[in-house]
Amino acid sequence: MGPHESVRPRRATIAEVAAVMGVSKGTVSRALNGYPDIAEATRLRAMRTAERLGYRPLGSAQAIRTGRCRALGLVIETGTHDAYRPFLAEFLAGLSDGAAAEGWTLTVASAPEGDAVATYERLLSDRKADGFVLPRTRVTDPRVATLRAADVPFVLFGRHGDPDGCAWFDIDMEAAMRGSVLRLAARGHGRIAFVGGSRAHTYEALREAGYRAGMAEAGLAVAEGHVHHGAIDRESGEAAFAKMLDGPSPPTAFVCAIDAAALGLWRAAADRGLVVGRDLAVIGYDGAPDGARAEPPLATWAVDYAAAGRRLAALLIRRVRGEAPEALREIAPATFLDRGSAGSGPTESTGRSDS
Repeated sequence: MGPHESVRPRRATIAEVAAVMGVSKGTVSRALNGYPDIAEATRLRAMRTAERLGYRPLGSAQAIRTGRCRALGLVIETGTHDAYRPFLAEFLAGLSDGAAAEGWTLTVASAPEGDAVATYERLLSDRKADGFVLPRTRVTDPRVATLRAADVPFVLFGRHGDPDGCAWFDIDMEAAMRGSVLRLAARGHGRIAFVGGSRAHTYEALREAGYRAGMAEAGLAVAEGHVHHGAIDRESGEAAFAKMLDGPSPPTAFVCAIDAAALGLWRAAADRGLVVGRDLAVIGYDGAPDGARAEPPLATWAVDYAAAGRRLAALLIRRVRGEAPEALREIAPATFLDRGSAGSGPTESTGRSDS
């Protein structure tokens, strides 16, 4: 052996793992491959023992034995509106960590928005993924229809109007919107508007429902013209705010479905001699980094996207292993960040809002 050659560490064998555990090689194999007839305690013990000994099953051989490649798939749809773009790095990190915790990997591909079905089919035919995480669910979602028809495991980051065969992890956005209204009402606002995002996505109806529930609980009427859809970025948000501020009985407070649209209020207010946090109040949703840099900072509901990624990975692996989708549905709370844009009650410059 030459002076610059190194010896590759010997790969531990499944027989050695089985000997340490005092079980058969078949039990170890079935435990590491997630077979449902193996107790969870045995599976975890096998994983820890294999990791301690340095045993790693050869991916190709394992795929032949189990029909699985032990990989989770994510297709990122590129387009003009991507609500997860500010959080993509932490979301991917969470998914990757969740997969790695079970000895799986994450396969990521991209496709044009609304034209991703071929990409899913290619990843499946190339044995690149055993199942998929579907973010940004849509009211009419061809991804769900395709994977459901092909009996391919998937987990939604969001919900779907037709829950048949759907597992999901989602955030309790209805509670967040309701909480926004009740906070603003408690500060004296009566004319509270809703600025929503894309009606093509399922989040929109859920967030509007939360807003309306909050208005009803606060004893406030939803005024005609105080519900707007289609604000997906700062520019379209500014246009929505401008239209309402120039209308009759303008709102003094706004609940926004996404932070990107909420940030359009600053310019709309300045153009009318108004100040956010003093004359107008606004609460967003997402916890986007740009909101913290506004002056005053945007009050919002923050979502832990890394934690969401970890849970989605765990749920998808359980789905691939055969658990029923109805048993894999979780809703987690968002965290309210009470910042300056929530402001105090309406001022004389905007008029009392209880009329």
